[in-house]
Amino acid sequence: MGRMNLFVAALLMLSAISLVTSRYQARQLFIDMERGAAQARDLDTEWRRLQLERAEAARNARVDQVARGELAMISIVPERTLYLNQPPVAGAPAAREARP
Repeated sequence: MGRMNLFVAALLMLSAISLVTSRYQARQLFIDMERGAAQARDLDTEWRRLQLERAEAARNARVDQVARGELAMISIVPERTLYLNQPPVAGAPAAREARP
């Protein structure tokens, strides 16, 4: 009878230690999951901010502003336009014709 009580007590201790360990692991996994979810939210916010920046940079007004300000470009005028007429190349498709 004494051995049986000792055996049951040992099983009870092992199950208690197993329960504590599994609870601890569950908490750690939950914490990791929450960190991953927070990181996903941060990345989503960053992605949306970058999408807005890209849309702003691609706007025609912004492109025009950069072209005129930083690159010192000017609009084309007919007086400064030079047209080149090139004779057709042998073997080239006839659909490509020089424009005046």
